[in-house]
Amino acid sequence: MLNTDRHPCFNVAVKGDCGRVHLPVAPKCNIMCNYCNRKYDCVNESRPGVTSAVLKPKQAIAYLAKVLEKEPRITVAGIAGPGDPFANAAETLETVRLIRAQFPDLLLCLATNGLGLPPYLDELAALQVSHVTLTVNAVDPEIGAKIYSWVRDGKVIYRGVAAAEVLLKRQLESIRGLKARGITVKVNTIIIPGINDHHVQAVAAKMAELGVDILNCMPMYPNAETPFGDVPEPLPEQMTAIRREAEKLIPQMHHCTRCRADAVGLLEDDRTDDFRGCLSACAHAVPAPVDRPYVAVATQEGVLVNLHLGEAPGFQIWGPKDGGFERLEARPAPPPGGGADRWWALAETLKDCRAALVSGIGDTPQAILSEAGVEPVVMHGFIEMALTAIYGDGDLSALKGRRSGVAGGCCNKKSGEGCM
Repeated sequence: MLNTDRHPCFNVAVKGDCGRVHLPVAPKCNIMCNYCNRKYDCVNESRPGVTSAVLKPKQAIAYLAKVLEKEPRITVAGIAGPGDPFANAAETLETVRLIRAQFPDLLLCLATNGLGLPPYLDELAALQVSHVTLTVNAVDPEIGAKIYSWVRDGKVIYRGVAAAEVLLKRQLESIRGLKARGITVKVNTIIIPGINDHHVQAVAAKMAELGVDILNCMPMYPNAETPFGDVPEPLPEQMTAIRREAEKLIPQMHHCTRCRADAVGLLEDDRTDDFRGCLSACAHAVPAPVDRPYVAVATQEGVLVNLHLGEAPGFQIWGPKDGGFERLEARPAPPPGGGADRWWALAETLKDCRAALVSGIGDTPQAILSEAGVEPVVMHGFIEMALTAIYGDGDLSALKGRRSGVAGGCCNKKSGEGCM
C-alpha cells in the first residue's frame, strides 16, 4: 500500500524530509498560453516549462535509478513537461509503467493542463498514479480566451472563446474523473494582473465544488517574447490577499517553489544543478537491450550518416565483430505512402536493431520506432564513430548535429501548428 502522505507538494509537513524528481519526457504541448516561453536549456531560470534536456522513457528510468542512488530521500517521481504529459501520452505512460514496475514504492505524480487527460483516467488509476495537478486559470471562457493563444485538440486548432471552452470542458471532465477514481488533485491557478486576478474566487468555488484537494495560487512569471511579457508579476501583498480569500473555500498551498520540469531534490534543498550533468548524460545515452544486437544506418555511401529517414531507400545493418564493426547486410525500406503503417512496417523490418542512425526524422516515425524499441538517433558524422559510442558508453552528444523536437523549442507560436 502506497503511503500517499509522502508527497511534499501536497503535504507541507514532509517537505523537509521527502523529495521529488521531475522526469522531462514530455516536450510537446497542446495549448499555447500567453505567458509561456519554454526555453529548454536555460540553467539560470527556475520555473515550469524549463529543462536542460528531454529524456526518452528508458533514459528516464536510467536517470531515476542514478538519482535515487545519490538522493534516497526522493519519494515522488513526477512528469511536469516541459510540455504537457498528455500531448506526449505514449512517452508519459511508458515512463509511468516502467517506474511502477521497477520502483513500486515511489509515488507517481503528473502535472497537466487536462486537455488530453480524459481517455487515460482508467489507466492512471490502474498504474496507481496517486497525485495529479491541473492548471486551471479560468472557469469563464471569456476570461480564458485572454489567456490562451490557441488550443489544439487532435488536429483541430481552436482560438478565442472556442479554445477556452474546449479546454475548460476537458479540465472539468478530468477533475471529476480523477476524484471518482480516488486520485488526489491539486489545481494550479496562475494569477495574471488585469486578466484573471479578480476571478480567482470563482475558480476556487468551482474547484471546491468538484472536490479538489488543494488550490495553488501562483504568481505569473513575466517571460520575454510572450504576449504577457510586459505584464508585471503580482505583488506579494496581492497574492496574500487572494490566497486568504480563496482559503475560505478550499485549502491553499503556500510553499510552492515553481519547480522546473527537471527539478530534483527537496523543495527546500533543491539539487537540480547537482544532477544536470547526469541528466545530460542520460539524455545522450542509447539503451542497449541484449536481444537487439544490430544498428540500422541511413547512408548514401556506407561511411557517413547522411540520409533523412523518410528519404532512405534502405538501411545498412551493422554489428560488432573482433573489436570493431562490420556491415552485415542491406534491408529495403517500406515504399513511400501509407502514413503510420509505413513506419510500423519499418519497425518490423528493424526489430533486431537497437538504434537507427539518421540525419533527420519526423515526429510520427520517431514516436513509432521508439515505441517499437528502435531508438532513433539524429546525427551527422562517421558511422563507426557512432557505433563506438552506441556499443560503448552510449554518449552521442559529440555526434549530434541536431535533435528533433528539443533544441530551440518546438512550437510555431504564430501559426499554432506546434509539434504535430
